[in-house]
Amino acid sequence: MATSAQTERIHKALDTFVIELPSWGFANTGTRFGKFIQASAATTTEEKLADAGQVHHFTGCCPSVATHVLWDFPEGLKSTSSVMASAKKAGVRIGSINPNVFQDQIYKYGSLGNPDREIRKTALQHILDCVEIGKQTGSHDVSPWFADGSSFPGTASIRQRKKWFEEGLREVHSHLLPQQRLLVEYKPFEPYSYHMDLGDWGMALILSRHAGPQARVLVDTGHHYQAQNIEQIVAWLLSEDMLGGFHFNDRRYADDDLTLGSIDPYQVFRIFNEIIGYERETGERADIAYMIDQSHNLKDKVEEMIQTAMVAQEIYSKAALVDHEKLTAYQMKSALIDAEECLKSAFATDVRPAIRDWRKSKGLAEEPLQAFRASGYTQRAERERGARNKGAVASYA
Repeated sequence: MATSAQTERIHKALDTFVIELPSWGFANTGTRFGKFIQASAATTTEEKLADAGQVHHFTGCCPSVATHVLWDFPEGLKSTSSVMASAKKAGVRIGSINPNVFQDQIYKYGSLGNPDREIRKTALQHILDCVEIGKQTGSHDVSPWFADGSSFPGTASIRQRKKWFEEGLREVHSHLLPQQRLLVEYKPFEPYSYHMDLGDWGMALILSRHAGPQARVLVDTGHHYQAQNIEQIVAWLLSEDMLGGFHFNDRRYADDDLTLGSIDPYQVFRIFNEIIGYERETGERADIAYMIDQSHNLKDKVEEMIQTAMVAQEIYSKAALVDHEKLTAYQMKSALIDAEECLKSAFATDVRPAIRDWRKSKGLAEEPLQAFRASGYTQRAERERGARNKGAVASYA
């Protein structure tokens, strides 16, 4: 259990720790093999934002919602006023703007890396439209993920595709406002199995630097090979001032998009430790956009969001307890056991009472998940949305 001094440190850490919610996590989603329909799932952008508002209401740490253009702005720029009004009504704001250059049939062979010049222009224009939506909504980040790649050797020019990406991202960057950022996400495989155009953090770093000074790298915990040292990647990107965003999830095999900390909470702790250590060393808060990006197709969607936010707060609080002065001293002496125990001691601390105290001081429910369940929101959503979701089953079949 945390001491009074540790409790104070936890409260201070939680005061500034915010997490963005993904709008798409509240809608019916599935696997490659089909959807699993939930009667309470959101069927409109307004309902997604309303669900997100519930998560923020009960956790107090999720004030913004990442949106996916096409899914959340069906009329593009014409949709911004209504979407912003829905967000305000729900008690949240619009966060990162995520382009969609992977869903349409024209992107079978890529978007910014497509050999067809007209398709590259179409993809670029869509991303530029997303930049404009970000300007209207006051969003800090435009966060593209690219599915571009190839599945067979010799079928694509890897060097030429890199050049096309450089040109496209430079053009996107030139349209940013001073307060906007371009967050470039990477993935080693899927949907393509031979090469992905942005396959790892180094490729994303190089392309971000080619794009311009407002571009940064976005790290998704699931977008790595098994046993890859993600905290080392985080540390390197921090040292280069190039870490811009982090997508929360967990995985057992690859990009499973499981609940944060459900498989390896110690890895999440080690990542947070690198970030907090960097901030203490430099005396500056890292400009990192934390966001949940998980597949909520088995658990109740709002409940899993709340559960994830609670887990994130718990692990972040543990990382805030690491004594970095002591840890540095042990590292400099190569005191291996002492240094490791310094980390493990913080990780083993029961921070939940301190977090409950923090919630109480903010007028929040001490147990957000229980409070949400008692509110009856899910049951009301099932009654209001059940028929539409039942129709989704029929249309999908």
